[in-house]
Amino acid sequence: MASLFKSAGERRAQSRERRHAAEHGSFLEYAGYRWLKIAVFISVFFLTVYLLVDVEPRHNGGSWLGYTLGTIGAGLIVWLALLGIRKRRANPGNWSVKAWTSAHVYLGLSLVVIGTLHTGFQLGWNVHTLAWALMVLVIASGIYGISVYSMLPEKLSENRREMTREQMVESLSAIDRQLEAAALPLAREDTDMVIAALEHDVFKEGLWQRLTGRRGRAPTRRALEHISTKRAYADDADDAAQQKVRTLLGRRSAQLDQIRKHMRYKALLEIWLYVHVPLTIALLAALAAHILSVFYYW
Repeated sequence: MASLFKSAGERRAQSRERRHAAEHGSFLEYAGYRWLKIAVFISVFFLTVYLLVDVEPRHNGGSWLGYTLGTIGAGLIVWLALLGIRKRRANPGNWSVKAWTSAHVYLGLSLVVIGTLHTGFQLGWNVHTLAWALMVLVIASGIYGISVYSMLPEKLSENRREMTREQMVESLSAIDRQLEAAALPLAREDTDMVIAALEHDVFKEGLWQRLTGRRGRAPTRRALEHISTKRAYADDADDAAQQKVRTLLGRRSAQLDQIRKHMRYKALLEIWLYVHVPLTIALLAALAAHILSVFYYW
């Protein structure tokens, strides 16, 4: 009897461990890659059917197989588009956000096979090909989203070094206050360069700079290079003031680098949604036009 209780306890412990792993694992690994296996099975199954079934005169979207694949593909597209609504209803269970996201990714990839087989590789300049092309673009943007979400959060965390965005900004403000006071004894030319560095707002840099992280010769870097060059020709009194300013400029440059990296990683994580979501809406519109035109000319 004791062994039975022990066995039951071990089973409960193992069950808790599996639930814990499922909760903390990646959505790509959800339930032991369940949706990857389902998506691979679906893709292989329909590809096999496509190759074995003889359609006269040739495979096309208007054959019985084409209609079957088209109906499945259209249903999948609409269902997968509902992920945004599902994310607003956070609750655990078999259809948690993680489960739905995993299905969204892998079944979305299977659409490349289903949608392409539906066309019978009969593509042209029409609304039907437009729907297929938009589907491919949506899937491509989704692949980009998966890539950045699998790599960038860790880099974002490492760059933050346990600092929040507000703490980064406050650290920069503290350096700026010290730098403003330390630059007062400097020559006018040196002071002007420091002021130009202080007036430069990193948060007003353009989208391209945020995405690439390129800063060029930013005002802070130019001021640092200028002060470093002048030290070789300064006397002892000037050298002490310039050394302090140089140290603060170095700290400011490092803090700006951290903030720029933070903004870059955030932008790369978010920018794909500004492509993926509009493309999805365009795909739904093209899909509706595709279906209506098929029934109109049927």
